[in-house]
Amino acid sequence: MLKYILKRLGQTLLILIGVSLIIYFLVRLMPIDFVLTKVQAMNQKGSLSEEDIRMIYESYGLGDNSFFGIVKGYVVWLFDAVTGNFGKSFLYGIPVVQVISKYMGTSFAIAAIAIVFEYLIAIPLGVTAATHQYSIRDYAVTVFVMVGISLPSFFFGQILKKFFGVGGGWLEWFPIGGTIDANSSATGLLDIADRLYHMALPIMVMVVLSIGGTMRYMRTNMLEVLNSDYIRTARAKGLSETKVIYKHAFRNTMIPIVTMLAGVIPSLFSGAMITEQVFDIEGIGNIALKAMNAGDIPFIMGYNVFLALLSVIGVLLSDLMYAIVDPRVKLY
Repeated sequence: MLKYILKRLGQTLLILIGVSLIIYFLVRLMPIDFVLTKVQAMNQKGSLSEEDIRMIYESYGLGDNSFFGIVKGYVVWLFDAVTGNFGKSFLYGIPVVQVISKYMGTSFAIAAIAIVFEYLIAIPLGVTAATHQYSIRDYAVTVFVMVGISLPSFFFGQILKKFFGVGGGWLEWFPIGGTIDANSSATGLLDIADRLYHMALPIMVMVVLSIGGTMRYMRTNMLEVLNSDYIRTARAKGLSETKVIYKHAFRNTMIPIVTMLAGVIPSLFSGAMITEQVFDIEGIGNIALKAMNAGDIPFIMGYNVFLALLSVIGVLLSDLMYAIVDPRVKLY
């Protein structure tokens, strides 16, 4: 397994270099130009000369926008990135690493809680739908999750704000924006409780919109296992249906679900751009969207390479976990 891990890590390095190269070229070719916007704001009276504008571009490392200039810029960025220096964000004026670490915690908390509830709800729904195939229960669960899959996050978020939002909603149960009261001085457990209270609606959005895929996956796996020979043998031996389902079938159904957990690593840190915007949450997703709209090249590069790294790590962990939970799988 050690040999396999080292081999995959070497492949990961090549993948990251390739991904970063593609992202860098795409970012440099974006129609949005942060420096141009700044120059236009500074040059309202036409006081800047062509030389002044060229020097401003060069101060941001964007003086040459030709093909070879972009290649040179990528090489400079790559050597800096290897040392952990992803540059300073154009928009936020601080190192990219600091921006990510500052806003990632909120997004991570929301995503982690949402994933826990997603699995707690989706797995039982998938099991009950599979064990009552083509029944009213199966159709009801399927319709419920399909509605959740079909709803856009911004639309469902606005519905929840209308129903439950404080200050205009019908029930006025939960805050509709931010992660903490502006005048709050709570600390410790009270501060955590206040933050969770503000996160209730965005978590609800993410859970409802995500349980559909997991539920359908669980239902399909359970149906496949229930039709296996060893399940028919267990029933023929006179075991109760409860033991057949929850002792034999459920254990094997959980194998692919366990491997899926490693694949959710990127989603824990990437943030939910639209949901965070709807509820005015200063999470990493919302911050990344603002940086993208502003053409903040250093942040876009650092953020996307960070997600690419998490993705390849997640895939590697999925493979390793599959081999751990299912000894029949061999890694080479």
